[in-house]
Amino acid sequence: MLATPALAQANWPDRPIRWIINFPPGGAADILSRILAEHFGARFGQPIVVENRPGAGGMVGADIVAKARGDAHTVMISSASSHGIGPVLYRSVPYDPLADFTHVHLVGSFPSVLAVNGSSPIQDFAGFMAAARPGGMTYATGGNGTMNHLVGQLLKQEGRVELTHVPYRGSAAAMTDVMAGQVPAVMESLPTAMGHFRGGRLKPIAQSEEARDSTLPEVPTFRELGLPGVTSSNWFGFSIASGVPAAVVERWEGAMKEALAAPMVQQRFAAIGVRPGTLGPAAYTALITSELDRWRQVIRANNIQAD
Repeated sequence: MLATPALAQANWPDRPIRWIINFPPGGAADILSRILAEHFGARFGQPIVVENRPGAGGMVGADIVAKARGDAHTVMISSASSHGIGPVLYRSVPYDPLADFTHVHLVGSFPSVLAVNGSSPIQDFAGFMAAARPGGMTYATGGNGTMNHLVGQLLKQEGRVELTHVPYRGSAAAMTDVMAGQVPAVMESLPTAMGHFRGGRLKPIAQSEEARDSTLPEVPTFRELGLPGVTSSNWFGFSIASGVPAAVVERWEGAMKEALAAPMVQQRFAAIGVRPGTLGPAAYTALITSELDRWRQVIRANNIQAD
């Protein structure tokens, strides 16, 4: 006898949940996903199977979820890269960032941070610009189409300095080469780089949000440094495929609100400079829509292309 949809929803989740991380291990998406997966595994009584499926600025993993229409057991951490930038940066995108997903909740936001090797003679942003202006400078990121890639391009345009983007397959590889002296600078997400900042292996010199993050009170914003056009927040959210029953979406929304209010999650987020999100389905979807519009205009105005 087949289960009715109502019964299936009541029994959900009735098997392990597949959690797609669309970036490599060690990046912000991976860190946040594993914090939340630990919470949800205990909450739902089902294993959370975390699966890293990186590529194309997060679009490879996002496409897996997009093609899982109606599957309430396949979820992902959506991001500015996969849902706000990639779909308007790349010519060929295999999914619709709005129609192919049910966007459940904003998970968190944080700045992109410009940093140099901890032993670099560059001491601050003024020193960075002085070093870059004669002949240009390269900067590493965790990949094409990421927020960090675009923030670097905004700095290139507004700062009128030649910056060459060096994309890596993940943040860990990018930071490793900067710490090894192979690349002079990196634009990186705060949660990913925090440990290296605290250990002195990387030196943060500017951050991208309107105000200084509380974990980096000594590091000025680009706006403070006279470059207001380089202002941007990096964000991650929680999304599932389209076609999932509304009752399941509501359960996910309630569970995510509970998770983001849990002391353990809040403490771990605070330790890496992440502000927990407060936007539910409608507001988070509206954020993605506005980000698509913003980055489409920025990309066209500045002729930014995927490397």
